[in-house]
Amino acid sequence: MTSQPLINADRLWSRLMALAEIGATPAGGVNRQALSDGEMTAWRRVIGWAGEAGLTPSTDAAGNLFLTLVGRDRAAPPFLLGSHLDSQPTGGKFDGAAGVMAALEAVVSLAEQGDKPARDVIIVAWMNEEGSRFAPGMMGSEAFTAERDMAVIRSARDADGISVGEALDRLHAAFPDLPHRSLGFAVDAYLELHIEQGPLLEAAACTIGVVTGIQGKKTFQVVVEGAEGHAGTLAQSERRDALAAFARMAAALHAEIGIIDADIKFTIGRVAVVPNAPSVVPSRVSFSIDLRHPDNAVLDAAGARIKTLCQEKAPPCSVTVTPLVDAPSNVFDPRLRASIAKAAREQGHSAMAILSAAGHDARHLAKVCPAAMIFIPCRDGASHVEHEWAEPDHVAAGAAVLAQVLRELALAPAIEG
Repeated sequence: MTSQPLINADRLWSRLMALAEIGATPAGGVNRQALSDGEMTAWRRVIGWAGEAGLTPSTDAAGNLFLTLVGRDRAAPPFLLGSHLDSQPTGGKFDGAAGVMAALEAVVSLAEQGDKPARDVIIVAWMNEEGSRFAPGMMGSEAFTAERDMAVIRSARDADGISVGEALDRLHAAFPDLPHRSLGFAVDAYLELHIEQGPLLEAAACTIGVVTGIQGKKTFQVVVEGAEGHAGTLAQSERRDALAAFARMAAALHAEIGIIDADIKFTIGRVAVVPNAPSVVPSRVSFSIDLRHPDNAVLDAAGARIKTLCQEKAPPCSVTVTPLVDAPSNVFDPRLRASIAKAAREQGHSAMAILSAAGHDARHLAKVCPAAMIFIPCRDGASHVEHEWAEPDHVAAGAAVLAQVLRELALAPAIEG
């Protein structure tokens, strides 16, 4: 360990707040959705900061951004750390961005202290973690770990009909001099810092969350097909009302799946009605389902009931249920978790083991290399909202813990996992 400070806390906070100006909303939040002009502006800002410390930028076919501190052995699998730069349309300053900026500060501080790592250290900003513009989310990390085919990813479209492929081509055209890496490469280990997005750390007055794993998640897109009709002339008995069918489905889903146990999380978050006119019987309803649970057996059983319940309640309409995401619960690497807890203890920070209720790119990296996460508190547990907030001291503490673990791993032999 060096006697020098592990990070520059003032620089970290200043850069995090400067990044929050890109896509800033009137209510104090951030709207910087995937592959948008705002995210490209954020790329330029972050690449500039990294360049000041001698880090080299690159990207890949999935639009992931990499910033590399060159190590002694260029052939050794690199150590990877980061998060994402995209946000929800009414997101906050910290979700994703805090992880990228903490990683940047940890790596820049390592470079400034003159210790060349044993292998490359790479900061990553994953493409479309949020899934707000293009669904599903975590496209960049799924492409990197070969969990989702690039052709499928490129075909997804946003609400304006723009495909991911078109947006990626535009991104790459905006950075013509950026070298391209192969899609996916061997990684020694992966670390990600994030705000908790929940209330447990704050309630426990605890600064560092040592994340044990991420609860499982399934998502579905459901489309109900009926038939249009005049609201004033079509008899109730003759109607194929897609909205009425949706109401029956929603009630049945909430009544059965939504009360399985205290850990179930069942959400219908988006509903679109066609033609959505006051005097026309709806002919089509599409809606999303988000289902989460820490126990994979419970999650699988609940997920299997969704199609059956929808089909039972659809007549006289028809229904199509399309699975989008199937991400089982995972457990993070115990050695990395021990290193995080040790760093927190040595730095005098309170720490506790915590399960992540929200999904993160680290879920996918854990399938291909040892991976772990560091949580810091956020006020009232609020996230995906414009008033999302993390205290400067907590951001600095999390980054310092990340920096200590980074130093111990980057200067040591590779992790075998």
